[in-house]
Amino acid sequence: MAMVLLVEDDEIVRQALIHELTDLGHAVHSVARALDALREATGGYDMIVLDLGLPDLDGGEALKMMRAVTDTPVIIATARDDEREIVRLLRSGADDYMVKPFSGDQLDARIQAVLRRTRANPPPDVLEVGGLRIDLDARRADLDGAPLRLTRLEFDLLAFLAARAGRVVRRREVLAEVWRQANGDDQTLDVHMSWLRRKLGETAARPRYLHTVRGVGVMLTAP
Repeated sequence: MAMVLLVEDDEIVRQALIHELTDLGHAVHSVARALDALREATGGYDMIVLDLGLPDLDGGEALKMMRAVTDTPVIIATARDDEREIVRLLRSGADDYMVKPFSGDQLDARIQAVLRRTRANPPPDVLEVGGLRIDLDARRADLDGAPLRLTRLEFDLLAFLAARAGRVVRRREVLAEVWRQANGDDQTLDVHMSWLRRKLGETAARPRYLHTVRGVGVMLTAP
């Protein structure tokens, strides 16, 4: 089963795909507009199925914006059948491309194929950012050679951000992936960020590794 975000403005097509994918065992959430899709994109989905002909923003532009905030696999689903367009979208970050009309079984097969490919390349066992060394298997983190005494959630938060070092991660994405809460409490994140900063020997006013980007999210970088 996959958690699928379906972005499709045609009500008949959307309801048909929801019905078929649900029958095939997937959990499906759907939206009809690109801006709604961008808000949902960091919600912990396994797959995004993105139509191009959306009413508020072209799906190709939405794809570029999604790639700035999430690495969730994206399958483009559209009536456009142009080789140059297909190549452009694949180079812009799409993982696959389907031309309408297609069945739920066909889409399910593509979802399974993309997930096999993306899950076949596991993340590294050890993450290193500046003086930070995070051993994911041993669940051990060191700073400049000295071990850090972290709680389970502090370790998960640090590892999640380190795996995305240099990238601004939206608060909602952190809450969805670390706390498994798509609509979690921002104060929970703030408290854990504060505890983690203290153990890294920094403060919000004088950050070294953990940086808050006001109104957007957080980022971990080497000092």
